[in-house]
Amino acid sequence: MKLGFIGTGVMGSAMAGHLQAAGNELYVYNRTKEKAQGLVDGGAIWCDNVKTVAQKADVIFTIIGMPADVEEVFLGEDGLVNHAKAGTILVDMTTSQPELAKKIYDAGIQKDIFCVDAPVTGGDVGAKNGTLTIFLGGDEAVCTKLMPYFEIMGSHITYLGAAGSGQHGKMANQIAISGAVIGMVESLTYAKAAGIDLTKIQEAVSTGSGGSWQMTNMAPRAIAGNFDPGFFIKHYIKDMKIAVDEAKGNGVDLPGLELVLAQYEKLQAQGLEDLGTQGLYKLYND
Repeated sequence: MKLGFIGTGVMGSAMAGHLQAAGNELYVYNRTKEKAQGLVDGGAIWCDNVKTVAQKADVIFTIIGMPADVEEVFLGEDGLVNHAKAGTILVDMTTSQPELAKKIYDAGIQKDIFCVDAPVTGGDVGAKNGTLTIFLGGDEAVCTKLMPYFEIMGSHITYLGAAGSGQHGKMANQIAISGAVIGMVESLTYAKAAGIDLTKIQEAVSTGSGGSWQMTNMAPRAIAGNFDPGFFIKHYIKDMKIAVDEAKGNGVDLPGLELVLAQYEKLQAQGLEDLGTQGLYKLYND
């Protein structure tokens, strides 16, 4: 099948690259063409807009920015649902709102188009290594059909249920990250104040009960003063706000998540929302 890929940013370019390297015919679009140039140089076919991708590809993957962007790309006048052929499969790998995933699914079914929500976690490292964790929501038979593609991009793929379930799964992941990332930052901040070598403590904690993906992967970047985004603060703030809203809608109070959100919003107020999530370290140490 001909594949489409929309959104070739920090993670999308690597994910699309794996699909391309596997020998798939690939049609690509990104708002900033330069970010797709490497894929085009490797043989991908550039499309000038979303509509063209919809008309060319049989399976289309997207990983874009905010829920409003997702709604426009899928449901806008020139969007995927309005221009894809019957039988096309649309896979949104953006972290977005569960209700929007359901809305997109319902709109697709009306036109014999199958829509799957498949948000990912693992950051730029997971995208580059093809080891992403992928949460799936939608028709199980469709998700099963897509497994060969998911297995090119990820190493942990979990089907969670009907449309929107993938997004709920990703929210659970983002909630877990909130505790891990603030724990990592406060651990390093404490060690620094105590005069302990940060690299040594990072290595020691990583091997014990305080170990986490954040401590293993993000702490070394923070210690080195590398705050380049593997995952943008602004996107994590978006995710946390979705999680808070969803939790409240289900009658659940998540004070820990709200605390971490407030800390990140302080960085956003300082104009630092384009840093990576390890940038929380700067709030404590600048």
